[in-house]
Amino acid sequence: MPPRFYLNQALTTGQAFELPTDAKHHATRVLRLKTNDKVTLFNGLGGEYVGHIINTNKSNTNIFIEQFYDINRESPLKIELAQAICANEKMDWIIQKAVELGVTHIQPISTNRSIVRLSTERAAKRLQHWEKTIISACEQCGRNQLTAILPMSTLPNWLSKKKINNGPKHRYLMLSPTAEKTLNHLTKPTIDTNITILIGPEGGFTTDEEVNILHSDFTPLRLGQRILRTETAALATITAMQTLWGDF
Repeated sequence: MPPRFYLNQALTTGQAFELPTDAKHHATRVLRLKTNDKVTLFNGLGGEYVGHIINTNKSNTNIFIEQFYDINRESPLKIELAQAICANEKMDWIIQKAVELGVTHIQPISTNRSIVRLSTERAAKRLQHWEKTIISACEQCGRNQLTAILPMSTLPNWLSKKKINNGPKHRYLMLSPTAEKTLNHLTKPTIDTNITILIGPEGGFTTDEEVNILHSDFTPLRLGQRILRTETAALATITAMQTLWGDF
């Protein structure tokens, strides 16, 4: 399979395009691609384009697009991951693997027990970093649509803005080690159902936070009898859902 690169622009067969700086560096310095080597391009709008390198030098690398393939590798499940912000390496890992597992949206949440506290400037930089993480994950795993990363929000603000409608079109789920229900207690979602999974921080939600979450019509769920770390809980839940209801 040819190496894949994301271009944030319109793409057309029969035309040449220049790789952006980051993609050029990865293609020429990391992968050591040369003239006539095959590549795959995608722009997040669906499908992918296959072409080849027509020239590369210190200043630019140009690709000629030969064909378009209307390939969809998206999961049938529409999953939003609302993840409490955790340490940088853990958060990067969660985002990368959640993209590979097929989530459509990621919502970073600040909670009372979140270890990481980000100023407005630092939050903007982290968001840009996470966007690059998503692009890299999509390039690697073959997805042709980018997972959306939403602006950071505090838990109370996010809950207040959420239009809770825990009916057939949307399910709101919260991971809790004290919950009685498991995924096996839930019915299979329909094709048009949106699923939101809320995962707490390293120290878990406070009692007041849990009360507010439950009053927002979230269904508490547990995964087995063991307490999972925040980075394990998110990925284990998504994997289980893909196994039960998705494309695993």
